[in-house]
Amino acid sequence: MSYETVIGIEVHVQLSTRSKMFCGCRADVFGAAPNTLVCPVCLGLPGALPRINRQALRYGTMVALALNCRIAPYTRFYRKNYHYPDLVKGYQITMYDEPLGQHGFVDLDLGGLPRRICIERVHLEEDTGKSMHAPGRTLLDFNRSGVPLVEIVTAPDFRSLEEVQAYAQELQQLVRYLQVSSGDMEKGALRFEINVSLRPAGSDELGVKVELKNLNSLRALQRALQYEIARQQSALEAGQPLRQETCGWDEEREETFVQRSKEASSDYRYFPDPDLPPLRPAPEWVAELWAALPELPWQRRARFVAEYDLRPYDAALLTEDRAVADYFEKAAALAADPQMPGPISPQTLAHWITGELFCLLKESGQDIAQTPLRPALLVELVALVQRGAINASVAKELLPEILERGGSPRRLVQERGLARISSREQLASLVAQALAAHPQVVDEYLGAKEAALQFLIGQVMQASRGRADPHLLHELLRDQLETLRQVRSRSRPVQDGHR
Repeated sequence: MSYETVIGIEVHVQLSTRSKMFCGCRADVFGAAPNTLVCPVCLGLPGALPRINRQALRYGTMVALALNCRIAPYTRFYRKNYHYPDLVKGYQITMYDEPLGQHGFVDLDLGGLPRRICIERVHLEEDTGKSMHAPGRTLLDFNRSGVPLVEIVTAPDFRSLEEVQAYAQELQQLVRYLQVSSGDMEKGALRFEINVSLRPAGSDELGVKVELKNLNSLRALQRALQYEIARQQSALEAGQPLRQETCGWDEEREETFVQRSKEASSDYRYFPDPDLPPLRPAPEWVAELWAALPELPWQRRARFVAEYDLRPYDAALLTEDRAVADYFEKAAALAADPQMPGPISPQTLAHWITGELFCLLKESGQDIAQTPLRPALLVELVALVQRGAINASVAKELLPEILERGGSPRRLVQERGLARISSREQLASLVAQALAAHPQVVDEYLGAKEAALQFLIGQVMQASRGRADPHLLHELLRDQLETLRQVRSRSRPVQDGHR
């Protein structure tokens, strides 16, 4: 029997607010000493009263709007009761059946095939503490307790690992574009919980689902799903029953493990938090947030293809990060200036940014928004190549220095004598020297070995430090070689019987 995979996803996004969800403790410090960013509120001490973080509410509403959700006219916080060591109060403050946003969607592009994923709900809640397991003991750090989260819950609309990965990347891009979260999975700012089940192909009935908790890397997401799908399929084929349970992912063993049986909502004994008031977002406030949303990543991708005539692949690379997309657009605007000596196409700029610049940024660990290589300097450098003042190899030689220290490419070319050699006399002299230094290679060429020409071109290029005009070099090299051929032909001795 063939099986169909059915997957739903819950994503926890840690919001980039300065303080926690319900108290004034710092939420924007990563790696602080354990249990130093706490207070009576986030430790749940008797008599402590929570207060809603306005910025977290704003960020959560922005996420819901960007995901095409309907913003609820009325919402409130509940207490979700369960006992776990890192939940210091014995309950979590969250939204229950009256979430911030509902009935949204996100459209994925899977190699040109559109795929719509329905968003069931977007709501706010607080994070738990962190458990650190060691042999024979568990240590608890409550610095993270109370940090604001927005939770995004999808319908069980995913049918493949490729769809899950595309959604994860899309969501990470979204929260970074909105600047509501770092989206850094390694630091726990973006965590995935996957509900996965299998059913016979063609069936409409959902199978027994297993929840995979706290997957905090794209690799873990992929490996855990692959393992769990294979495990469930093997069990079904062997006639073994599956249980609804919550599993963790063991990175070292690369296998899932059971943490607990899966609870139903009634197990959490939800009830409205008596210390927090209901929320009624004003329509004017919601409209203001909607109007202030930036251009979203999928919108920008489509515009880059339409407006700049970029290949979809390059548009996707350039819009993956908002700062990179901004950089490209500034460079493209400068390149289109009528004052420019020669036209620079957006596709040419895209080639330089996604090629050489991306490699250098990765090596140096720099952020494109902070690099001294401003868009104007990149355009100036590419313009020098476009009009033939320097060749591409010289430009690539200068790029790391400008990336590190800045400075005008035109001035650096002048100061270091890196301009392309276009003088016939100067280049003819270099060609003559190369021919004199390699008579055997000259003989090979005159003996109809065309490959010898490439060696001679390389020698002249090396002598000119890559500055020789390639078209003029080819012309002069062939001219001098043809002259040598004629000279040798005239000086060849006359054979017996011929004059």
